[in-house]
Amino acid sequence: MTAEQAVKQAAAYFDSGKFQQTLARRIAIRSESQRDDRDAELQRYLQEEISPAMQALGFELTPIANPQAPRRPFLLATKIEDASLPTLLCYGHGDVVFGDDANWREGLSPWELTEEGDRWYGRGSADNKGQHSVNIAALEQIFAARGGRLGFNCKFLFEMGEEISSPGLAQICRDHQQLLSADIFIASDGPRLSADRPTLFLGSRGAVNVRLSIQARDRDYHSGNWGGLLSNPGTQLANAIACLVNHRGQLQVSALRPPAISDAVRAILSDIEVVSSAEGPQIDESWGEAGLTPTERLYGWNTLEVLSFLTGNPAQPMNAIPGSATAVCQLRFVVGTDWENIAQHLRAHLDKHGMAQVEVEVLRGSPATRLDPRDPLVDWALAAMQQTSGKKTALLPNLGGSLPNDVFAHILGLPTLWVPHSYPACGQHAVDEHMLKSIAREGLQIMTRLLWDLGEKGGQLLASHHDYQQGASR
Repeated sequence: MTAEQAVKQAAAYFDSGKFQQTLARRIAIRSESQRDDRDAELQRYLQEEISPAMQALGFELTPIANPQAPRRPFLLATKIEDASLPTLLCYGHGDVVFGDDANWREGLSPWELTEEGDRWYGRGSADNKGQHSVNIAALEQIFAARGGRLGFNCKFLFEMGEEISSPGLAQICRDHQQLLSADIFIASDGPRLSADRPTLFLGSRGAVNVRLSIQARDRDYHSGNWGGLLSNPGTQLANAIACLVNHRGQLQVSALRPPAISDAVRAILSDIEVVSSAEGPQIDESWGEAGLTPTERLYGWNTLEVLSFLTGNPAQPMNAIPGSATAVCQLRFVVGTDWENIAQHLRAHLDKHGMAQVEVEVLRGSPATRLDPRDPLVDWALAAMQQTSGKKTALLPNLGGSLPNDVFAHILGLPTLWVPHSYPACGQHAVDEHMLKSIAREGLQIMTRLLWDLGEKGGQLLASHHDYQQGASR
């Protein structure tokens, strides 16, 4: 069988309706990791859906206890055909956000896959049940085409706590590095650049949340009797934020600005256009770093966003000077940012501007990642995707949002390729979440081609990758 025949076989499988039936069963499992009463459903997803599917392909199953959240388990499926073959690590998460049943449009349910035109509605259809189901189906097509073989070794890690920030994922990757060892990582999450353009991204921006607060006094005081005599924490904190990020959304803390966008990344981004759409918000052209395109601001730069700001009683404002104010801010950042020292950098900047009264507390953070876009693996993936889809694939050096990619890229030390099967208007985390059938079908064909190639010339591809890495390190 040829690659083209395998891709054609994958399309026929999709058109038969079998993929839709499988996804419908998985959507019906209410695996909401943000709820404490869904433990049985989280286990059921792994036991009734993932385990049988992987065992049918000859994978051995290894449950991995979660050291930080015992009720949010991991499952590793492993198939070693020959120790001399390349090993692929895949990843998916079977947990979903709150179903929010009451707010879905009439005729829709988060737990029932409903077809309307090109849309399949259901919680997890886009994030992430639909996406990892595409990849499992691609493995099934390769397995059938090669008569019970893949042509490479494969490990597939499933987690059930991604929607609560993947507790335990980093630790199990540190504790089980040999068990999870591989040569290359390919997975699917996040959206495409647009519905009609296949996308490959090589990492993600990092994110770190920081709480800024001012505690001026233990209680509020009448604004008529004390106005002009007592400092107002709300006013002070507003000014503190304004000295960190200006009225045009431009980051003012020089130590937290990223390195200049490289020529290689700028060239890649020149082929990408971020535009407003009828289904999304209108881009504010005057917002963000001056001198950059909207695409460069999103994928190549850092932003500081105010996520919340609280002072006084917003629900029932009183004639009182509040005693305290607090805000949570978030830095989204690219590779090369000194984010781990964000507390010191904010402290120094605020002190320089006479705002020593502002307390700085780092809440949580995750690193930025990016596979070198000049790596030969990138050229291979782009060529395979374009040949299969007949479309020019969008290459993003990193996703604008964040994923737990650092555990695969940094802890396990793998080259990471992400091929998303959703699109920006999919309703991820919102009501009426949906997957486009057209993307799922095309995604299955693309993944089948990539996996077929890995079985045909995986050793050669990885040798080229290692040669490039050695040359780049000299």
